[in-house]
Amino acid sequence: MAALGLALLLLLLEVRFGNAPRLQALPAEGATEPAVQPGPFLRVVVPVFNERDNVVDCLEAILASRDPGLPWELVVMDDGSSDGTVDLAFEAIRLRPETLPLVRILEAGPRPPGERWCGKNWPASRAAALPCPPGDPSGQWLLFLDADVRLDPEALAAALFEASGSAGALGESSGADLLTLAPRLVCGCLAEWLVQPIVASLLGLAFSLEKSNDPSETTAFAAGPFMLFRRRAYEAIGGHGAVASEVVEDLALARAIKTSGHRLRYLIGTELVAVRMYRNLAALWEGWTKNWYLGVDRNPAAALGSAGLVLLLYTVPWALLPLTLLDPALAAPCGLAIALQLSLRVWSRLRFATPITYWWLAALGGLLIALIVPASIWKTVTGRGWTWRGRSLA
Repeated sequence: MAALGLALLLLLLEVRFGNAPRLQALPAEGATEPAVQPGPFLRVVVPVFNERDNVVDCLEAILASRDPGLPWELVVMDDGSSDGTVDLAFEAIRLRPETLPLVRILEAGPRPPGERWCGKNWPASRAAALPCPPGDPSGQWLLFLDADVRLDPEALAAALFEASGSAGALGESSGADLLTLAPRLVCGCLAEWLVQPIVASLLGLAFSLEKSNDPSETTAFAAGPFMLFRRRAYEAIGGHGAVASEVVEDLALARAIKTSGHRLRYLIGTELVAVRMYRNLAALWEGWTKNWYLGVDRNPAAALGSAGLVLLLYTVPWALLPLTLLDPALAAPCGLAIALQLSLRVWSRLRFATPITYWWLAALGGLLIALIVPASIWKTVTGRGWTWRGRSLA
C-alpha cells in the first residue's frame, strides 16, 4: 500500500512538474554569445553585511567565471560590517589576474534619515545607482547575488544567454526582464538537513515555475540569491528603492516586475548555482523566524496552517509509528504517510538536487518548523528579536 502510494505520487509530480525549465551551461566550443543590444554591460552586485564566512569563496567563484561575452564589473557593497568582511574581500581580489573585470569594494554609507530600509535593499540600491557606461539600457544588466552563493564558472554566460532572448530553456526568443534561478541547496549541519529540504519541497510545490513564467498568471516568485535584471526594467519599477521597507524583497520585486507588464523568468539553476543559507541552528532560527510570516503575506491563518500541515505530514506519522505495535490498524496510514514524505524528498532530489540525507529525521524537522512559525509571527508583529545577523528589522 505504501509503495503504491509512493509510486503514484511520484508519477503525479513527474507529470505535473516534469518539464521544469533548467538553466544549462553553453557549449564549450562555437557557442553563440549573448544576443545583447548595443552598449552591453553587466554589473554583478554582492551586498554584504557581516559575511566573513562567505565573502572570500563567493568572490573567488565569481571571478573564476567564463567570459560572459560583454564588458562587466563586480561591485561589493558593504553595509557596515563589523566582522572583517571588507578586509577579507580585499584579500580575495588582491591577486586576481589583470584580465579579470574591474572590482570595486565600496561602503553603502548610512541610510537616509527618516526612511526605513530593510536588509540588503540599501546596499543593493546604492550599487545599482552607480553610473553605467553610455549605451542602450536594454542591453545593460544588473545581477544581484547573495554572499552565500557559489557560482559555477558557466553561470554568468548561461544566464545572459537565456535572459537576452536567445533560444534557451524556455524556447526561441524567451528573454527576461528578471531572470531568477532556484539554486542547489547545500546543507552542512544537522539543523539544515532537518529543515531546508522540507522548505525546498514546500516552495517548489507552492510557487509553480509554470505559473511564475506565465504572463497571464498572478503567481510571481524570485529567488533572492540570484536575480538578473535588465537595467531598464529594474529602473522602471523603482528598483530596490521601491521595496525599501520589505524584508522579503525578492518576492516584492518579482511581483513588481510581473504586474508592470515586464517579463519574469524563473528557472531551475541547480547545475550552475549553489547556496548554503545557514551554518548552524542559531542562524537558521534567526533566518526563518525573520521570513516565514512575511512569506505568507502576514496571514496568521496561512502561517499557522502551514505549521499544522508540516506537523501532520512530517511529525505525526513518526510519532504514531510505535503505536502500531499495539494497534496494527495504524500501520497502513503511518506507512503511507512516511512513504509520501520519502516521495517528496525524492521529487525534490530530482527537481532541485536536494539530497535525501537524513530524510528519516523528518519528524524533528517538522517539529522545528512548527516552532519557527509562531516565533516568526510573534517577532514580526512585536518587532522583538526580529533581526538579521543581530541587526534589528523592526
